[in-house]
Amino acid sequence: MKLERITLDPKVMGGKPCLRGLRVTVGTIVGLVAAGQSIETILAAYPYLEREDIFAALSYAAWRAEEYEVSLASA
Repeated sequence: MKLERITLDPKVMGGKPCLRGLRVTVGTIVGLVAAGQSIETILAAYPYLEREDIFAALSYAAWRAEEYEVSLASA
């Protein structure tokens, strides 16, 4: 999975995953898609984004959703 479009910088949006260092978070894009917004509508609202950014955000969110925590039992 290529996620080079996803950046994590504590100085940008509090370190949340963003697209290409811009102030647009993965969560914003996923929320817009979940609300039924089309890719074309999102790109019109954020003209500095590219179609590949939308797919990268969705891929990153899907990857993170598959993670799970394993508790370490104390001995």
